[in-house]
Amino acid sequence: MMAENDQAIEFDPDTGCADACCAQPVTSASSARTALIRQAFRLEWLTVGWMIVEAGMALGSGLAAHSLTLTAFGVDSVIELVSAGVLIWRLNVELRHGRQVSESAELVAGRISGALLFLLAAYIIIGAARRLWTHQGEAFSIPGLIVALLAMPIMTWLARHKIALATQLGSRAMRADAVESITCGWLSLVVVVGLLANLVFGAWWVDAVTALAIVWFVIKEAREAWNGEDCCVDHSH
Repeated sequence: MMAENDQAIEFDPDTGCADACCAQPVTSASSARTALIRQAFRLEWLTVGWMIVEAGMALGSGLAAHSLTLTAFGVDSVIELVSAGVLIWRLNVELRHGRQVSESAELVAGRISGALLFLLAAYIIIGAARRLWTHQGEAFSIPGLIVALLAMPIMTWLARHKIALATQLGSRAMRADAVESITCGWLSLVVVVGLLANLVFGAWWVDAVTALAIVWFVIKEAREAWNGEDCCVDHSH
């Protein structure tokens, strides 16, 4: 389901860069770039609206069911809320002060997004290790299953459009935000698999193992966002 997003960030032979935001951005202060920024604003406010619903349902059902995966899903939703706020701030800086001033905001926004992804990875690893050590499982949660099923298509749609805009704007911070949407989509799939496997097979370890399945992806993208001082990183060094 998320493969379409991965394709959008593959190596570009024309630019010699493996990053979608290395494509030639719309750099002029024209109405075309302003229109792109306004599209980005709309996407981020849509993200804020859905994340409020998702975070509330996921955290509430995760705590009630003692589910690491559901709780991590809710934490990820909170991180996505913060990330959307960071992007709204960054885009507002460009609209008010222009492209040059927004470049410093871009670096700050990228670092914040990277740090949030690192925190999410740490939370998942620590929580999964504790669950495996204590042999704790999760209870089945109908509200958790519903919100996870809804999140998969919603986050796929948001991520696809964010990556497209990140490419056009040349924004690493927006790409990092799109990665968080992709991660949220994968995590929702993990939640569904974990809940159903636990319901059908009664396997206590499924919750921890399925949560760990996405950690590699989160850490990889967190490092990329944190180290991305410029939109197009020189991969020759």
